[in-house]
This record gives sequence, structure tokens and C-alpha cells, in this order.
Amino acid sequence: MNHLRTRAVHAGQAPDPAHGAIATPIHQTTAFGYGTLEHGAAIFAGKAPGYRYSRFANPTVHALEAKMADLEGAPAALAMSSGTAATSAIVLGLLKPGDDIVFLGPLYGGTENLFRSLAGRFGIRAIDASEQGLTASLTANTRMVWVEPLTNPSLHLHDLSQVAALCKARGIISVADSTFCTPCLTRPLEHGINLVMHSMTKYLGGHGDATGGLVAGAAALVSAIRQTGLGQVGGNLAPQEAFLFLRGIKTLPLRMAAHCEGALAVARFLASHPAVSATHYPGLNEHPQHALAQRQMQGGYGGMVSFELSVGTRAQAAAVLDRLTLFTQAVSLGDVDSLACHPASTTHSFISPEARAKNGVGEGLIRLSVGIEHPNDLIADLAQALSCLPLSSG
Repeated sequence: MNHLRTRAVHAGQAPDPAHGAIATPIHQTTAFGYGTLEHGAAIFAGKAPGYRYSRFANPTVHALEAKMADLEGAPAALAMSSGTAATSAIVLGLLKPGDDIVFLGPLYGGTENLFRSLAGRFGIRAIDASEQGLTASLTANTRMVWVEPLTNPSLHLHDLSQVAALCKARGIISVADSTFCTPCLTRPLEHGINLVMHSMTKYLGGHGDATGGLVAGAAALVSAIRQTGLGQVGGNLAPQEAFLFLRGIKTLPLRMAAHCEGALAVARFLASHPAVSATHYPGLNEHPQHALAQRQMQGGYGGMVSFELSVGTRAQAAAVLDRLTLFTQAVSLGDVDSLACHPASTTHSFISPEARAKNGVGEGLIRLSVGIEHPNDLIADLAQALSCLPLSSG
């Protein structure tokens, strides 16, 4: 199977050997019978294949992990109960007190908030490289670099090949949160990144009805993360959720194509609107990193668009958001339904006003998750919402 569109349907699963079911069965059980004492002992010791307890492994979850490992080109993958659970397991499973983690901001607000809490609670220092640059921010104790290929919510790109090469030369683990891109648009491991993670809640599920996270990469790294994330913290994914993700991923390439088509049309409309001072979307020719986006992304530029109002106040942002009818105000993203939010008061309210200002998360910034509706309907909704604002004289 050479094509990702085919692998999204078939990878990691086959008709159920017990009854021939085409859809992967939901193994809704806590424990698994292992027959004899000796066989049970062998499973617990890792000397025999098999399942023992769903906190550690479950057949439905395993099918999901196999599918995502295939799509990301990874030797191994681990599914967890949320994106934050996956992030926490990566950090706690691979770092120790005295280590530094360097991140290329801006990040998703929840991730940045977690990183900034590590020093006081676990003795792991987080360093924001957005001011001095990555090279200047590395220390003798740096053990991990965290990057979002497409940042939230500013839609700035980071060159994954450059990040990976720098980390490899210094023996540093590189991690990419590729939630915005999915394997359809960017596969970080192909650029030399060590680990890729996702909030599966977003595009991978795609329908706003399941919460989960995933990390994929080298087997040794994933095994260490699994031991912490499942064995010690207990952030396992439920089989019902795994089934929903398996179903959602089958249509991921088709949905991503529609998201990208709609987002580009919406971005072009916003870029020409007199009440909008800036539109952030890497598919626009005028985006300062459009050339990098062309090299690093395949098949489109994603379904996320952010824009800044000419009068950049919270009141003006509220006026626009509260008039929207097709876009639902909500903080998630990647759904088939279009969503809109005000990052400064929601997703990035956890970080300081100074950090928000430095990363361009102002009061007039609105983030859109463009769904799969017809672009013309979405543009009409935005047009009527923006009509309440005074037009820029520039």
C-alpha cells in the first residue's frame, strides 16, 4: 500500500479472525484471561505476546497504534487519553530533574503552561527559544527540544529539518506536535525529528466526539514513554475512544483536502477585507514563510486560519465572534464543523499577557478552524459578522 489514502483505511487492521467483522471490534474489557499460571507469568514478564489488563494494552487500542505508526512511518506508537496526557508522558518518561527542555514558541497554551510548571514541581527547566533562537537557547543540560511545525495560533512555521539536524548533532531528543498538520500534510519523522505527537481529539478523530493523544517514533523511546504514561500515570485510552479514532482516520485524507480547500478560500477573503489588518495562513503567497510551507507541507496548508482585526480590541473581537452563525465559538479544532475562538481569553489565557503579546496573541486576534462546509457559505458568514466593524482607512 503506497498511498496514504489507502493506508488510512487498511493499515493496522484486518477482518476479525473470530467472526470476520470488517470494523475493528471494541474490546470493552478491563482484564484478559491468560489460561495458565505459567502463560500469565510469561505475559507479565514480557516473554510471551498477549494482553493482561487494558491499562497497559488493549486490542482495539493496539489496532489504532498500528495504524498511526504506519501513517507516520514510525516503528512504534502509543495512544493515550488526551494530547496533554501524551505531552506529559513524553516529558516525564524521558526527562529527569536537572534536565532542560527548550521549546520554540508560541505553543498551544496548555502545553506552554505545562512546561512552565515543570521547574517548580519536577526540577525540569523549560526555556523559550523564541527570543534568542534555538542555537543560543541550548544549554549543557538540554535533553529535549519541542516544536510545532505549524504554531498555534499564529501559524508560524519552523523548519523541521534544521531543528532535527541541530538536535542530532548534540544528542538531543526532538519532538514535534503535529496536531495542526496530521500525516496528510507533514510527517516530521521524515525530516529527522525523533518523536511526533498529536492531540487525536482534533483532525484525527475529526468529528468532535472523542478525546485522545498519540506519540510515535523509535521503539525504545516509545517504550519508555509507555512505561511512564500507562504503567505509572495511567493515561490509557479507552477502547470505545480508540474505535472512534479508527473510524475517523479512515476518512482523514478526504477531510483534510476539504479543510485545506476551505481554509485557503477563507484566508483569501480575509486578506482582502478592509476590517482585517493581517491574515495568517501559510497557503497565501504573501505569507512570509510560504516557500518553507511549500517544501515542508504536502497536499495543502491546513485548515487553520487566524486573523487580526484593524481595531484590535476584545470588544471588537467579541462583536465579530458573537455574530457568527455557521462558525461555533469553541476552543477545539479539526472538526468537520467550523469553529472560532478568541485565543487571548481561551486557549492562551493560561500564559502571561507579556508572553501573549510577544507571540502575537493580541486581543484582536481570532482563530478559525475551517470545517468541511462549502467555502462560500463560510465566507458569507464571516462577511456578515465583519460588517459590524468600522473599515480601515488604510
